[in-house]
Amino acid sequence: MSANFFTPSDRSEPAREKPESAATLPVLRVISQTTASKPTPATDQICFKPLSFSCPDKLLLYGPQSPSRLDRISDLKRPLLLLLISLALSSTASATISESHGYAQFGTLKYPARFTHFDWVNPQAPKGGTLRVMAFGTFDTLNPYTFKGTSPVTTPNFLQYGINELNEPLMVGTGQYAPSGDEPTSSYGLIAQSVEYNEDRSWVVFNLRPEARFHDGTPITAYDVAFSYRLLLKEGHPQYRTNLQEVSRVDILNPQRIRFVFKRAGNPLLILRLGELPVLPQHYWKGRDFKATTFEPPLGSGPYRITSVTPGRQIVFERVKDYWGKDLAVNRGKYNFDRMEVEFYRDSDVAFEAFKAGEFDIYIEHQAKNWDTGYNFPAIRRGEVIKAQIPHQIPTQSQGLFMNSRRPTFSDVKVREALGLMFDFEWTNRTLFSGAYQRAISYYPNSEFSATGLPVGHEWLMLKPWREQLPARLFTEPFSLPQTQGAGIPRETLRKALGLLAEAGWKLNGQRLQNAAGQPLRLEILLVNPNLERILQPYVENLTSIGIDARLRTVDRAQYKQRLDQFDFDMILMTLNQTLSPGLEQWQYFHSSQAGVKGSKNYAGIANPVVDHLLEQLLAAKSRDEQVAAGRALDRVLLWQHYSIPNWYLNYHRLAYRNRLAFVTTPPYTLGLSAWWLKSSEKDQ
Repeated sequence: MSANFFTPSDRSEPAREKPESAATLPVLRVISQTTASKPTPATDQICFKPLSFSCPDKLLLYGPQSPSRLDRISDLKRPLLLLLISLALSSTASATISESHGYAQFGTLKYPARFTHFDWVNPQAPKGGTLRVMAFGTFDTLNPYTFKGTSPVTTPNFLQYGINELNEPLMVGTGQYAPSGDEPTSSYGLIAQSVEYNEDRSWVVFNLRPEARFHDGTPITAYDVAFSYRLLLKEGHPQYRTNLQEVSRVDILNPQRIRFVFKRAGNPLLILRLGELPVLPQHYWKGRDFKATTFEPPLGSGPYRITSVTPGRQIVFERVKDYWGKDLAVNRGKYNFDRMEVEFYRDSDVAFEAFKAGEFDIYIEHQAKNWDTGYNFPAIRRGEVIKAQIPHQIPTQSQGLFMNSRRPTFSDVKVREALGLMFDFEWTNRTLFSGAYQRAISYYPNSEFSATGLPVGHEWLMLKPWREQLPARLFTEPFSLPQTQGAGIPRETLRKALGLLAEAGWKLNGQRLQNAAGQPLRLEILLVNPNLERILQPYVENLTSIGIDARLRTVDRAQYKQRLDQFDFDMILMTLNQTLSPGLEQWQYFHSSQAGVKGSKNYAGIANPVVDHLLEQLLAAKSRDEQVAAGRALDRVLLWQHYSIPNWYLNYHRLAYRNRLAFVTTPPYTLGLSAWWLKSSEKDQ
């Protein structure tokens, strides 16, 4: 008897396996295969192996080149086994299985099946012309998936333009590749034409589009998806391991159908994250060193391909005329330029002068002072450049001065709180930013996940069991940050800071703070952008005024990345990207398991059981209300532990662009530059 119990049309629940340990990779099974499709890969290509590189004994390969396990069972045992299988299938037949063109973590999708385009694009937008843009910094690799090197997509501004070196994912809407823009927790099929899942979200099936192709014409299949999953989990950046390790088994049901079985049920966010999985070409990467830096443009499948690279300085993208997905609803009205040139600048002043001189078309402004005083040049006065301030509802980045609590000096919450008291936001905002910013009093600014007032309702219930481990004030006082009149730190605040430091064992000895061993209190703020020095120098002077030996240190990007990866710093000015649906990235930022993982984004070295518990609650939320309550509880605990000194944020975009560019509208959750186009008269010129 063959193994065709499991056919492409089988919609029954997969058998649940005992979860794999974190030290092993999930098992991959080829359940069935058509002879007209890609040949069955060799075992060493498709099996998910433990990190020791030996295939697990329980790996079964089903297909024309491998015998069915049922064929190897004695005639005596076969009837009993068939009865058990029949009972298992019948017991799950009544379970609710959904199939859809998209997936909503909570609630329903905005766009129905067979929708034609997103509301914020022009489906009739003309194609053609060249868009010239810029990015800050530099790059030393075109591989964005590994620990080594700096790729273009990690540089400021780059993702905003809607082009990048990333591979297309299974679905779009919530990830970096192509956010839908007007829904917070929904995604729609790209390489996957539909998604199936059961009621308890213990597995998901992605059905791939048969027309999907890589740029060399090779079809995209479930084998490429499985290969990508295994490769990123095993050799990719640690962020992928965090996102993908909750899978216990991967089943290739046929060349266009793949199933992921989860270690535990009830995690609706995991389906979104698997939908964001970039699909890498197995035939291209076979025999290549995935971890090596490279300037060779990798093989992709998207609307653009890289045609020219000047290492560290420029990348040129050209639109793929026969792109397989150009008529999909998720793409219609987007990717309208024939050519896109990205220039990289290390110095923002040089970049702005280049923009004024007409060397590129869009400038996303990050400096409040320049936004206030720098836009009175001739092209603005002639109307050739438009200065726009566009409101948005995007949760802004969590920006702050993060303290490395792995180091003894910063392991004491009293020291961290005292350092926070010495930051004068009001003076900084008035003097340096022309009053443009709002103070961030949250790790989730401009978001409903910000903790405000006192904990109530579901949030209070989540925090109550941990009352003994949390500051008493968390339950009785709203969290607040000190305010000044913008003319210096008040004496009362200075006294409070010195009092906290004294309680932590740091006392003034003349003009210096010292501990009982006579060691001075020293700290270094590590920077990569010299423009930040003028912003943070007043803070350094405030610290010096109470006896702290504080200094700034600016290094090049390569050294900066190396030191961050090794956690070799006291304090850094860092931003954490936040999303409309906080999930596994929060695990990377704050979970204790990430505190010792080199290259992780847990910069503060947080190892707190309350934080770990709340992260689990956040990921297990069954509704948007539960998710918001868990997010607010997490925010409140992080704030009261003073792991960082929150900075500031904007709730609008600041950008200037040439008036030869056109767009319909700006969606609330993304800038939407991928839907811009060149006006016809300019394109003709």
